[in-house]
Amino acid sequence: MRLRFAPSPTGYLHVGGARTALFNWLLARRNGGAFLLRIEDTDRNRSRPEHVEAILGGLSWLGIDWDEKPVYQADGVERHRADALRLLADGRAYRDFTTQAEFARIRDEAVASGSGAVTRLSRDLAAGIAAGEGDRRAAAGEPFAVRFRVPGGATEWRDMVHGDVRFDNGEIEDFVILRSDGTPTYNLAVVSDDAAMDITHVVRGDDHISNTPKQILLYQAMGRAVPEFGHLPMILGPDGKRLSKRHGAQAVDSYEAEGVLPGAMFNFLALLGWSPGTGEELLSREELVARFSMERVLRKGSVFDPAKLYWMNGKYMARMGAGELAAGLWHALGRDGAPGTGTALTEEGFRHLSATLAPRSRTFSEMGALARPYIGPVTGYEPKAARKIWFRDPAGAANTLAAVLERLSGVRWAEESLEGELRALAGELGVGAGKVFQPLRLALTGTSASPGIFDVLLILGRERSMRRVERALSMIRSRSS
Repeated sequence: MRLRFAPSPTGYLHVGGARTALFNWLLARRNGGAFLLRIEDTDRNRSRPEHVEAILGGLSWLGIDWDEKPVYQADGVERHRADALRLLADGRAYRDFTTQAEFARIRDEAVASGSGAVTRLSRDLAAGIAAGEGDRRAAAGEPFAVRFRVPGGATEWRDMVHGDVRFDNGEIEDFVILRSDGTPTYNLAVVSDDAAMDITHVVRGDDHISNTPKQILLYQAMGRAVPEFGHLPMILGPDGKRLSKRHGAQAVDSYEAEGVLPGAMFNFLALLGWSPGTGEELLSREELVARFSMERVLRKGSVFDPAKLYWMNGKYMARMGAGELAAGLWHALGRDGAPGTGTALTEEGFRHLSATLAPRSRTFSEMGALARPYIGPVTGYEPKAARKIWFRDPAGAANTLAAVLERLSGVRWAEESLEGELRALAGELGVGAGKVFQPLRLALTGTSASPGIFDVLLILGRERSMRRVERALSMIRSRSS
């Protein structure tokens, strides 16, 4: 079994292409076959080297490896042209000297006159050229396209997803396989390349299904083995329409930049149009390879739900060890240019920070945003929270923080000791613990919402915690004096 992924480097690797590559890779790995990569770069005006690099980088990030050196379609142009001319010599194709403008005029006139179908109009026009005249005009250098002569009957195949599919050949026009400038068209190039690469199975999106009968006819005319075909359902946006940028779809490297884990994206993409049949959602790479089959690919489109991706990513983050979490947070902070990255916390405090924030984060970018009050200075306090927690009774808030500061100076810096001391203080003041914890939380983080107060204290350490309480206490006293 030999499968391929054939992206066009006219853009970056997006979700749909990544899902197609993944399904091909899973099918190859499940059956001990080969997964190949072909860069379809014949559109020189739109193909970009940076897009090739992004496609290769996106596949590598996902862990989708290929088994042979990537093939570049542009390198096969002479073979494509030779295949087209061989079909011409065999009578399977014919020359078309009609310009596009002339053909459009004749077609429109035929339609307007009600003369019937124009599917074979090009063939009729070519038949009007006298014997030998076409050879003479070609020899004189007059440009011509080469059109495939579509035979009668029907073209059928057993699709790996949709089952039996049938196209009436009478509905397929004699399509161009070689343009008048000598360049091959998509269908010819694909068939020529897949035949040269010995591709046995072609798995691609539903948007290609109308190309398949044309390609099967080309395989047969060229005397090549026809591969098996499987057409994947389209990926849809929440509105049921084909996924696009308006739905928030991004290139794969954008999700990587957000801190989405490759394992989570791999898992998420595998469930877009395929089901394990058990209702399970979190599956490892090895489990997906072991369970994947084309029989369980859905026939209808699947909705791309970013919230589901981020939920899944959060689950994958929750499985990571403290060292992995710390490394991921460090990378995210460095990438996003957070000030003071890693300089204000001890190594132990940083590891505690990443482990504490992980349950609150769906991506490492989110974790990095949550981490900023801990790795850098508190630049301000939430106005609404400050009014409610401190300035309804500034004297009481100041007294509470002063008492907290005294307790923090001598307590053993461990969760049990901190909790015991601060709860005891609340009892001595005759208030609930929240009346101590909330003013302290605002002083330490600048916000009214944070991880547990004892986690915050352990993350910041004694000296930084005390400095932050001193700063808040000074500000409250100066505002109330």
